[in-house]
Amino acid sequence: MKLLAIIAAIIILVGVLGVVMLAQKSRSGAPPGLTDGALAPCPSSPNCVSSEPGTPESHAVASLSLEAWERLPQLIGEKGGRVVALRNDYIGSVFTTPLLGFADDVEFRRGETEVHVRSASRVGHRDMGANRERVEMLRTALAE
Repeated sequence: MKLLAIIAAIIILVGVLGVVMLAQKSRSGAPPGLTDGALAPCPSSPNCVSSEPGTPESHAVASLSLEAWERLPQLIGEKGGRVVALRNDYIGSVFTTPLLGFADDVEFRRGETEVHVRSASRVGHRDMGANRERVEMLRTALAE
């Protein structure tokens, strides 16, 4: 019985260390940026949303109004993100999860009539809707 408890403790410890290492890995790198004038497409995994044309419905979110552009850098900071790239047509930011610090990239592309948004986890497969919720939280804050 004692041996089973030790084995279980080791398995749990290895699992926790794996998650911590994955979180650390997610904090390296940067948002993908623009590719051919557009935000990067979402991968097939369900941990990404985008408003870019051609985004599959399962990953699609509505774009933001063009008027949102000037407020976005300050709003990102107010909502816990960090702006890491700022150009006249692109904003790249990073949000981290509270518990383990997993990094998610949240990017914005200024178009002629709207602002496109992409929010994606850097690691993992599922995000339990966190990226979609983050975009909607920013949309709600912009409407206030």
